Amino acid sequence: MIDPKPTASHFIDGAYAEDDSGTPIPVIYAATGEEIARVHAATPALADRAIAAAKRAQPEWAAMSGTERGRILRRAADMIRERNRELSELETLDTGKPLQETLVADATSGADALEYFGGLAGALTGEHIQLPGGDFVYTRREALGVCVGIGAWNYPTQIACWKAAPALACGNTMVFKPSETTPLCALKVAEILKEAGLPDGVFNVVNGAGEVGAALVGDDRVAKVSLTGSVPTGRKVYQAAAAGMKHVTMELGGKSPMIVFEDADIENAISGAILGNFYSSGQICSNGTRVFVHTDIKEAFLSRLAERIGTAVMGDPLDEATNFGPMVSEGQMNIAMNYIAKGVEEGARLVAGGKRADRGGWYLEPTVFADVTDDMTIAREEIFGPVMCVLDFTDEDEVMARANATEYGLAAGVFTRDLARAHRVAAGFEAGTCYINTYNDAPVEAPFGGVKASGVGRENSKEAINHYSEVKSVYVRMGDVEAPF
Repeated sequence: MIDPKPTASHFIDGAYAEDDSGTPIPVIYAATGEEIARVHAATPALADRAIAAAKRAQPEWAAMSGTERGRILRRAADMIRERNRELSELETLDTGKPLQETLVADATSGADALEYFGGLAGALTGEHIQLPGGDFVYTRREALGVCVGIGAWNYPTQIACWKAAPALACGNTMVFKPSETTPLCALKVAEILKEAGLPDGVFNVVNGAGEVGAALVGDDRVAKVSLTGSVPTGRKVYQAAAAGMKHVTMELGGKSPMIVFEDADIENAISGAILGNFYSSGQICSNGTRVFVHTDIKEAFLSRLAERIGTAVMGDPLDEATNFGPMVSEGQMNIAMNYIAKGVEEGARLVAGGKRADRGGWYLEPTVFADVTDDMTIAREEIFGPVMCVLDFTDEDEVMARANATEYGLAAGVFTRDLARAHRVAAGFEAGTCYINTYNDAPVEAPFGGVKASGVGRENSKEAINHYSEVKSVYVRMGDVEAPF
C-alpha cells in the first residue's frame, strides 16, 4: 500500500519545497474520518517562487519543437500507466472513491490526456492564406505564457493532467493549485513529469486554499487561468482574471437533465442514471441529476432502479469489491443531507436511501426522490452528492422546455430507441456536452465543457489547443506599398 504522506507540500522549479509556516492542511481519509497526511498552504513567498520559476522556464520550453515537448508528455503517460496501481491507491486515500473506480477512471484518464496532447504537440501549425496579386498572410500558433490551473477535489489526478497536457503541449508553463481537500495526487503528477524529462519550472504545484488561488490568479505574470469548480467560485475567479484581461477556461457545475422516453431500453437507461448520479458517490459536475421519465414507464423504472441500488456494495474503498464509497468530506456529506431534508420537506417522495450509513466515515446512502417538481429546491440547485431526482413527463416539447429551464448548461442526456428523436433532442439541449443512450463518458478525443453558467471554453480534444494558444497573423506584401501622399 502506498504511503500517502507526501515528500513535501509543494513542487516548485523541479523539486519538492516546504515552508512549515504555512497554514496546516490536514488530509482526512473519507472512509474513516482519520488524518492520514498533512500539508502546509503555500506562503506568499512560495507562490511567488512558483510563478517566477514558470515565467523563467517558459521561453526555453516554447522554443523546443512540439515533437520534443510531446515526447516528454508521452513518456510521462507511459509512466503513469506503469504506476497506475499506486496512483489509484493514492487517489482513493485522497478522495475516498472506491479503488474499483480509481483503477480505471482517474490516473488512466490523466495518462490518456498526456498521450493525446503529446501526440498532437508536433502537429501544431499555422496556415498560409493567399491573397490577390501574390500577397499572402501566414499565421503562427504561439503559447500564451504562464498558465494557472485550479483543480477540484473529485478527480485530482485527472484534472491536473487535463489542464497540464494541452498547456504544456502548446509551449506554456503551469502553476497548478489542487483543491485543499485533496492535495496529494498532483504532487505525484509533477514528480512523474520531472522524471519523464520535463525541464525545471515547467509544471509546478502549490497547495493551499482560496487565498493562494486568488494570489495566483491576480498575478500580472499569469496569462491564463483554468478552473474546475463550482459556479460561485467560477464567477469570482472569472472576475479576477478579467481585471488582467487573462485568458480563461471555466469548467463549472451543472444541474443536468437526463430524459428517458417510453421506448427506451430500461436497463440501459437505469445504468445511465446510476452512472449519472451515484458514480463517485454523485460527486461529478456533469451528473444528470434531473431524470425526466415518461409516465408510461415511470413506476417500472423506479421499481427496477430500487432493485439495482440494493445491490450496491458500500464498504472499504480500498477493497476492490466495494463500488460505492463515502463522500469526500463531512462538510460535503452534510450539505447533501440538508438537501435530502429539504426534498422531504417540500413533498418529494423518497424511494430509496435518504440516510447517513451506519458506519464510520462520510457515507451517505444512494438516494432517489420521485414525484419531484421543477420548482423544488432539489430540482433547481446542484447537490453534488448521491441524490437523484425523478420527474414525470408526457410530451417531448414540454420536457425539452423544462430540461432547458435552468441557469446551468454543462451536460444533458437522452435515452430512446427513436434515432431521429434522439438527434433532435440532442440538438435542442442547451448544454455543451450531450449523450445519446449513454451518460458521463469523457474520452480525451472529444471536447468537454458547458454553456450558460456552467462555464466557458473547452477541455480535451483539439478544441483545448485553441484555449492554450493564440494565433498571430503576419501580412506579407510582395509589391510596392501605396500611400495617399
